[in-house]
Amino acid sequence: MLPTENRLRRREDFATAVRRGRRAGRPSLVVHLRSGATDPHVPGESLPPPRAGFVVSKAVGGAVVRTAVKRRLRHLVRDRLALLPPGSLVVVRALPGSGDADHAQLARDLDAALERLLGGGAR
Repeated sequence: MLPTENRLRRREDFATAVRRGRRAGRPSLVVHLRSGATDPHVPGESLPPPRAGFVVSKAVGGAVVRTAVKRRLRHLVRDRLALLPPGSLVVVRALPGSGDADHAQLARDLDAALERLLGGGAR
């Protein structure tokens, strides 16, 4: 489970990451990253911790499959929070193939997408 301060909850935050962030697609998922944008409504100079959210639609599978995919993705992102810049917003969108993918495949796809986004690779 993700710590409370690392959870993406508001619709506006999801929209910001998806619309204004960079995107990297892999066979089982798409990662949207909005790097360390400061929030003008928060006083002080420290950036908030990175926050992550997940989108798993019914196209992935039934409720049991969707829940399993969300749990796997949460676990994978939790282990990679230290790689993300402070204040960044991450949205991981599971594609229909992610329901059949095992944990190792999801980990490889997530690592490849994050490396592309954080390494500054071409879109």
